[in-house]
Amino acid sequence: MSTLTENLESIRARIAAAARRSGRDPGEVELVAISKTHPAEMLREAVDAGQNLFGESRIQEALEKIPLLPGRLRWHFIGHLQSNKVRKVLPLFELIHGVDSLGIARDIDRIGTELGIHPRILLEVNVSGEGSKHGFSPPVLEQTLEELLSLPRLQVEGFMTMAPLSPTAEASRSFFSALRGLRDRLASSSGVPLPTLSMGMSGDFEVAVEEGATLVRVGSALFSGC
Repeated sequence: MSTLTENLESIRARIAAAARRSGRDPGEVELVAISKTHPAEMLREAVDAGQNLFGESRIQEALEKIPLLPGRLRWHFIGHLQSNKVRKVLPLFELIHGVDSLGIARDIDRIGTELGIHPRILLEVNVSGEGSKHGFSPPVLEQTLEELLSLPRLQVEGFMTMAPLSPTAEASRSFFSALRGLRDRLASSSGVPLPTLSMGMSGDFEVAVEEGATLVRVGSALFSGC
C-alpha cells in the first residue's frame, strides 16, 4: 500500500471516529482533498484509492490539470476568487468555497446568468476577526444575507471559515462552534437551510467534524511523505 493510500485511509478513519464521537453519521462529512501544487499523476493515485473530490485554488493550474484526469471527478474552488477569474472558474467547479463579499457574489450571479448556470457557493465568514483573513464579519453577514439570498442565479448552500493558526487543534473549536451557531441562527431567521459548513484543515479537521463540519479541506496531511 502506498503512502498516499495509507494517509487517505487514516484521514477517513479519523473523520469517521470524530463524527461518531459527536453522535453524527460519518456519511454526513465529505473530504475535500486539497490538490493544489500536486501533479495530476499524484492525484490519479488518490483516485485509485477512491477519492473523487478535490480542491484547487489556482485557476491556471486547474485549467491545465483537470483535463488530464477522469471526467467523473468533482472539483471545488477553495481560494480567494477575484472578479476577473469568475468566468473561468464557474464552468470547472461545482462549488465555490470562498465568496467573501457582496460585490463578488453579484459578479458570480451576473456571469452565471450569462452562462446559463446556477453557481453553488459558500459564504466565507471571518469568525476570528483577523485582519489577514478574507470574509464577511458575522455582523455584516447578518446585514447582507437577505440580499445575497435574493440574487436569482446563486445557490447559497452554507458557510466556510478558517480558524487562526494554532499549535493545537483544540484552539480552533470555539471558532467552528461559532460558525455553526451563526449558521443555525441565520438559517432559522431566513428560512433557508444553509446545510453546508466547510471548516477544518489538516491540523484541526477532527475538531471541525465534532463541531458540525460537512466538508473538511485536507491537503498536507494527505500528501505528506508522498
